[in-house]
Amino acid sequence: MNRPTRLALAGSLATLLAGIAAPGFAADNMKKADSMAKEKCFGVALAGKNECKAGAGTTCAGTSKVDYQGNSWSLVPKGTCTTMKLPGDRKGALTELTRDLPKG
Repeated sequence: MNRPTRLALAGSLATLLAGIAAPGFAADNMKKADSMAKEKCFGVALAGKNECKAGAGTTCAGTSKVDYQGNSWSLVPKGTCTTMKLPGDRKGALTELTRDLPKG
């Protein structure tokens, strides 16, 4: 194989590898940006709609048993957790709450 052909193949390979790597890099950066723009907010999820943590005996996402369960959380836009309008006198919290826990 002559030198111009080798250079052309090397350039093609480099372009191909850059194209494969770039989408993953961009996706990782988007995930990082998304996570930085959100925060965990306890007591705001509807039953079965929480992101994670729903007390003893539960596994994680989607395991909350009651609406606004205080020991389950959802991701919300950063800075909005404690100012969200919820039914009754409820407010979201950045730490686990002891209100609206399932009975039993």
